[in-house]
Amino acid sequence: MIISALLISPPDQPPSSAIQISSDSDPQNSTTESYCPVPSTSTNQPSTNYNNYLSVVAALSDVSTDEEELNHAIFASLQSESRSTGCPPAVKDILEELASKINFKMKSKFNISRSNVLDGAIRGFKRGSYDPHYNIMVRFSDDMGFPEEAIDLGGPKREFLRLLMDALSQSSMFEGEEGKTDLALDSIAMREDRYFIAGRAIAVSLVHGGPPACFLSPTLFTRPVNGPDFAKPILEDIADGDLREKIKMIAESKTIEDIRAATIPLEEYLASAGCLRPLRRFQDGLRTLEVLDKIQAYPESFHPLLCWVPSTLNTNLLDEFFIIHRSEEGPNKWTAEDAVIPLWRDYLSDAETQGTEKLASILIFATGASRIPPLGFSPRPSVEFLHKEHGTDTTYKLPIANTCINCLKLPLHTTYNDFQENIDFALDNTHGFGFAYIVSLVYVSM
Repeated sequence: MIISALLISPPDQPPSSAIQISSDSDPQNSTTESYCPVPSTSTNQPSTNYNNYLSVVAALSDVSTDEEELNHAIFASLQSESRSTGCPPAVKDILEELASKINFKMKSKFNISRSNVLDGAIRGFKRGSYDPHYNIMVRFSDDMGFPEEAIDLGGPKREFLRLLMDALSQSSMFEGEEGKTDLALDSIAMREDRYFIAGRAIAVSLVHGGPPACFLSPTLFTRPVNGPDFAKPILEDIADGDLREKIKMIAESKTIEDIRAATIPLEEYLASAGCLRPLRRFQDGLRTLEVLDKIQAYPESFHPLLCWVPSTLNTNLLDEFFIIHRSEEGPNKWTAEDAVIPLWRDYLSDAETQGTEKLASILIFATGASRIPPLGFSPRPSVEFLHKEHGTDTTYKLPIANTCINCLKLPLHTTYNDFQENIDFALDNTHGFGFAYIVSLVYVSM
């Protein structure tokens, strides 16, 4: 997909005027935000000389018609340049604007098996009744084909979109280093128009509250934004090591004879060079819900959502992110809760030492998402406590999660070892919406 671009020297890509920083000052907006250097006075307010120049241009009246039209054009252009462009809007604000067009009274249904998420997603996107402006309704079946008893109030949708982004990145439509993939040329995927569906799925996930893709290479990101001619691929973008070496031989050729000799092994590949159909269909898919228009307008805001960036999850972020809801009844419950809260915070600290994947598993258990979606969570994730039910001796050993309301209910252990062991057991043995509750109930009687 990038051979022909490597053999052509493209024009330089215009530099971006903004950069990205991570921010964890607000847990609900801790993905990325746009940062612009503080503009100088001359950027926000035209200088005196500049204003004088505008006045001189505007005062030109004794000129020919052609010159007058030209001066008007120059004047309008300079006025536009004199206005400060400012920082691009926060990506959350952009996506909220797009999400405001979703019709939550209408549903697009997806029947999904976790053993083949991509196949179920393709069926759903191709269904004649599918409309990207309709709310997504997901029903999972487990690996044995039995339906999970779960009403989708948001949790299954987040889990589906997370699994779908993972499935896309590992599909035959993409190739390359993990987190930096390019489009691969797959004839079956082309025939079944899966490249369009891949682009649509990425757009839908952003607008419907799912995770960002975060697996496109910078080169692939540049193509939909500025067009293929502005992409500047490098040899490292080629996933196939053998092909990469063959192209390197061409680049290092000194004579026409060397080039001819190096080109012979590439005849099959060169026959497909310049095939832009997958890219065009991928771009068409990204146009869903006007996402591509926003990407092209604010590339610096969307770059960290489509290309890989380091995870921002850490102990402090999750600790601040989960609101702790205390019981309303009496001091006995508060005393038990007071003992568990430090255990919860110690568990987060220990989880961070095991890497971001462990912290992500906590977020998945509670919300169905492995990272904070660009649109945030609604409602904000919370922690509650599992007290004995009135009139029973039932004691909960494992946590229970309700991903629809992003609520994690913690068992009331008195020692850290018991707390850690049971939380680990739940995270390792709970795969899917609904099972968090079922596993806990089963384990209560053990």
